[in-house]
Order: sequence, then C-alpha cells, then structure tokens
Amino acid sequence: MPFHWTDTVARLREALTGDLPGPEAHLRMAPTPRPGWKPGHMPEGAREGAALLLLYPEGDVPRVVLTVRRHDLPDHPGQVSFPGGVREAGETLEEAALREAEEEVGVPRSLVTVLGALSSLYIPVSRFALHPFLGIAEARPPLVPEDAEVGRILEPELAHLVRPDTVHVEERLILERDRSVPYFRVDGEKVWGATGMVLAELLWLLGRAPDRPRVPPCTPRRTDARRSGR
Repeated sequence: MPFHWTDTVARLREALTGDLPGPEAHLRMAPTPRPGWKPGHMPEGAREGAALLLLYPEGDVPRVVLTVRRHDLPDHPGQVSFPGGVREAGETLEEAALREAEEEVGVPRSLVTVLGALSSLYIPVSRFALHPFLGIAEARPPLVPEDAEVGRILEPELAHLVRPDTVHVEERLILERDRSVPYFRVDGEKVWGATGMVLAELLWLLGRAPDRPRVPPCTPRRTDARRSGR
C-alpha cells in the first residue's frame, strides 16, 4: 500500500500521543551483536545531541530528508544520517534539531512543524545520546548541503523504505568483530546503524515496520577489512 501525505501525517500525530515502541522497533534494524548498547538505557556521561527526521510532500507522496556525510570527515565519514549534532548551551534538544537542520541542509526552522520526539538512542562507538525529532514541512523546503559536512542530500519516497528489495543485511567488521548489519538501500547508499534504527521506528508507527532480513552465510574475512562503527 502506498503512503499518502494527509493520512501519513494524521497517523503519525495520533501515534505520537501514545507510547513509543523504542527498542522493539530499533532492533529490527540494529547491527548485531551491538556491544555497549542496552536497549532503552542511556549511560551517564553520554554526549547529548539531537536530529531532525523531516518529511515533506511531493504532490501526495511523502518524502524523507537524509544527508550523506562527506567522506573526508573524521567521524562517520560517508555515512547516511539525519541533520543533527550536539546540543549547544542554553538550547533545548528540539531547538538543537531545528538549528542543525538549518545549518546542514538550509531548512528554515519557520517552515518546520515538529510533531514530537521519537525514542532516544545511544550510539556506543561515539558515546552519543541521539534524540530524534519528527518534523514536517507542508511543501519541499529549500535544501542546500552545507559544504563542510554534507556531501549530498537524499530525498527518498517514504514508500521506498518498505519495498521488499530495499532492506538488506551484510556482514561487516566493526570494532574488530564481525557484525550482522541490516540496511536500507537508498539511491546507491546504505542507510544503517542509528539512522536505520530511527527509520524503523517511524515505519513502526505507520504500521509498516521492516522485517529483519535474513543473515547471509559467513564469507572469508579479508585481512584489510576496514573498521567502522555506528
């Protein structure tokens, strides 16, 4: 079934008035094993930050705004994420999410209506406490990638994320150990880790949570495999 803009927004507004699935949804797209992550637990001393999961309509079709980080960045190079970053002194987490979206992709905060907060998520490799906020714009906002951090902007249809050929899984070496890593294939990019887990909760709220893909058989590990993590 396709997603329609008015119905999608109405369903999300209603879903956000109740309890969020949190870890139950996150586990659908969580790398396993995921050391240092206890579902639903936020360790003391984690760096607090916020991100904006922004939806907008193209006609009646909902689209999602994602960013691809530049490949020359020291942290998470080339990975797909939401606009977001560390909260600055004196601002709320919601204000931080809106500021980061304005700085990273040029979306004026005046064009964004925040529907509510999604479940917070701890990212062990960076000791980052991610607080995602769900926002909507009533039309496609101006989107301009910030040169220093954003390599490109992705704008997939929401329906693309629930296609049977979009969700995959691969074996990856993370922190010196093989992991089973689910990901969404979007415009030639792999959307995995915290970003994929937050998207899984969004789809759960719409009654379209992804099934965890089957783990492929192990293959011989190359000795030059690159370390990564999210």
